[in-house]
Amino acid sequence: MTFEQLDLSKTLLEALAKKGYSQPTPIQEQSIPHILAGKDIFGCAQTGTGKTAAFALPILQLLAADKTTDRRSIQALILAPTRELALQISENFEAYGQKSGLKHTVIFGGVNQNPQIQTIRNGVNILIATPGRLLDLMQQNIVKLHAIKYFVLDEADRMLDMGFIRDINRIIAKLPKQRQTLFFSATVSPEIKALSHTILTKPVHVSVTPVSSASELVSQSVYYVSKENKRALLKHVLDEQDIQHALVFTRTKHGADKVAKELTRNGIKAEAIHGNKSQNARERALKGFKERSIRVLVATDIASRGIDVEKLSHVINFEIPEVAETYVHRIGRTGRAGSEGKALSFCATEEVAYMKSITKLINKRISVVKSHPFEG
Repeated sequence: MTFEQLDLSKTLLEALAKKGYSQPTPIQEQSIPHILAGKDIFGCAQTGTGKTAAFALPILQLLAADKTTDRRSIQALILAPTRELALQISENFEAYGQKSGLKHTVIFGGVNQNPQIQTIRNGVNILIATPGRLLDLMQQNIVKLHAIKYFVLDEADRMLDMGFIRDINRIIAKLPKQRQTLFFSATVSPEIKALSHTILTKPVHVSVTPVSSASELVSQSVYYVSKENKRALLKHVLDEQDIQHALVFTRTKHGADKVAKELTRNGIKAEAIHGNKSQNARERALKGFKERSIRVLVATDIASRGIDVEKLSHVINFEIPEVAETYVHRIGRTGRAGSEGKALSFCATEEVAYMKSITKLINKRISVVKSHPFEG
């Protein structure tokens, strides 16, 4: 399958060729024809699958071809949970929409709102926004959503994790009933299903099969340990193996905070990153980790999306994920670009079933570390 076969316009095909793309990813192949046909979409896809282009390309095409498009009003709204993702989406619209005659802008909090207000007043067709800043500008009557034809809710699961549900509902209440809605989430929980039912009309479900195997460059091992000894084991492993750079995963935000505080108390420079942290705190922690002034970054799964650190040597599963595919995504942060990596997992008795699901999915035996002081 090529992009030409997806009935994309000449200008979009030229923009894709300029970027060196000739073949659509599975999520693009599945989504683009349905979006062009005017259908609502429920898309299940992780980051890194090409989902931004899956909605950006057809929205650009539909708006550019629509002769009724008012070039001064907002016709498409893309809602993203974080500033990083909003900027990333904006880059996609920039790359593909240069010759479309359409204007787009991105708005987010934590910066002066005046330049953003000026751009909106000059007229934009596509608005990419984080919920907080969007609501601020709606309340000031700067942003009006009455002309929206296309609404995208991206990373819906992360939105819920970050406590944005009330904001989202307030925004949705201001959208026209007649619109096309595209809903994307990496996971499908009961809460996600409930939210999707309130905003989608007869959606087409598209989904990308989660990855099932880890890079051969990642060596995997498991430590069996009682739950209460995990923090002591973590300190022991970091010291004994002289691990200078590790991404540690916990299942909850509270757990991430506890682990980071304990490490700091023990003289190990650590920070937690999760949905309850402010945007600036998350960016600061990630910057410190990338620059290696922070030795250990403790993260929840949803907050860790987009963490791409060069030559990361170790991923440590402080808690075993309940979903086996999540394990593959976690350990895929190491062993990249030809570098070797290590994935260590701390498994308590109550997590043994999760570990069995993981070995079944990856179809590989994970070596057990037997000689450690906290064997459980």
